[in-house]
Amino acid sequence: MSDTLNVGASGDTLGMESKAAVKTMEAVEASVSALAVLVRRGTGNFGSTSADPLRDQADACLDGLAEVARAEARLAALKVHFAAGYADAAIALAPPAVSPQAHTAQDMAVTAEVACVLTVSERTAGALLAEAQTLTNTLPLTMSALQSGSISWQHARIMVDETTNLDKAGAAGLEAHFLDPDAPAAARGCPAGELVPARFRAKVRTWRERHHPVSIEVRHARGVADRRVEYTPDRDGMAWLSAYLPASQAAGIWDRTTAAARALQGADEARTLTQLRADVAATWLLTAGRETAARELAGKVPSPAAQVLITVPVLSLLSLSEEPAMLDGYGPVPPSMGRALVADGASSFLRVLTDPRDGAPLEIGRASYRISKALRQWLRLRDGKCPFPGCNNQSLDNDADHLLAWARGGTTGISNLGQPCRKHHRLKHTTGWTPTSASANEPPGWTSPAGRHYASEQPDWEPPLWPSQILAMTISADPGTLDPDILGPGMPDYHDDPPPECDLTDRPLAEDPFTDWELFLAYDSYAPA
Repeated sequence: MSDTLNVGASGDTLGMESKAAVKTMEAVEASVSALAVLVRRGTGNFGSTSADPLRDQADACLDGLAEVARAEARLAALKVHFAAGYADAAIALAPPAVSPQAHTAQDMAVTAEVACVLTVSERTAGALLAEAQTLTNTLPLTMSALQSGSISWQHARIMVDETTNLDKAGAAGLEAHFLDPDAPAAARGCPAGELVPARFRAKVRTWRERHHPVSIEVRHARGVADRRVEYTPDRDGMAWLSAYLPASQAAGIWDRTTAAARALQGADEARTLTQLRADVAATWLLTAGRETAARELAGKVPSPAAQVLITVPVLSLLSLSEEPAMLDGYGPVPPSMGRALVADGASSFLRVLTDPRDGAPLEIGRASYRISKALRQWLRLRDGKCPFPGCNNQSLDNDADHLLAWARGGTTGISNLGQPCRKHHRLKHTTGWTPTSASANEPPGWTSPAGRHYASEQPDWEPPLWPSQILAMTISADPGTLDPDILGPGMPDYHDDPPPECDLTDRPLAEDPFTDWELFLAYDSYAPA
């Protein structure tokens, strides 16, 4: 295999690609050897002398599944190498394109060849070629992780997708945050490959929204202009009706529809919550009065009246910075949307105190068994969803649960609470699956009946970005007391070697200046623009 791969290599670039492919193939061969042993153990043909051969067989099957996943990733990396290598070789072999039409024809020929070899559509082949070029030329950390088997092909495709339209520096920063363990601001929590693809995409998209070189307000304005409703016929007399809307409106519609559907549930109601949501939405859309609808369409779309958990940085709320707000169940939204929701939309606004050093929420607790509404909202903020690994059930549908039962001495504080969905709440009480401890900022992980620990997805908090005018006032007042850690990315370091007394790591937090937060928001002079 090594000789075959090196025969056609010409030039430094092709030589490096060939060496990388050989290295990946060697890793595939190692996976095959490991799988051969695991197959024998998993089928009971290994001649094990273990005191518990059935447990040994179960462990071998789980280890085999994990090794198969790594082998699949390495094979995907080989597929990328071959696709990119063929595209480069085909371009080199073809005569120079004398016109744009000739260049397009050459690309079509390459795509058609790959499609025929793989027995896939030309659209699928074109996507593979584009992804292969991006991975080999722009995303070296992603390609390396795929070759090692530490991320899956789905993870690699997400990186390609989410770095689209980012400049080279932006793509490198996103890659480093999630895949470079030595990066100064690497993502916290479990490695990228241990997140299911849907959750990995959510975290990558959140980071991308925060750090995109184009303002989220500008990109949101383009999206608003593209809002639409789509109708797609389906089989069995069914159809899909979908709407592309601003996130605040979509989240409000979803939460309000869910609340109405839950109100209809009962002992005599046979419909599921999913069916009730569909029936409620259809009823509302089909029975709205024409006069009322016309009056609403004449003005702006109202802000959602349902409870929407929105976290807005205080400086962004006061229009002093453009940090995105965080919409529960969605992610970063433009600060203007956050200000609008706080001012006239959401029926309640959760006041969140965050650590000024890293942006993480602070611990709160309660001395009684009953979990207050505020504490439930805090759980929504900390976890965002069911903490079971890979679960996407959003926090509005989940239960508040003591990790260590109250009867066994468990407290009703944020570090002893989780919010599993109904399915995983039942899993905890009916099987050997048990949640592990949590903290103020990290949701609980889980331990399986096989004794394997699976970490929960952890929030990727970021320090607040201080507005330049506030930094200028702080520096002019006392340049020597500004902690470099709060300057944020791209801001100058005004103190090369800060003295120990400037370290805020163990310094107690200042007293909250806004003890009557709801009254503070009510003053017209402080109302968001």
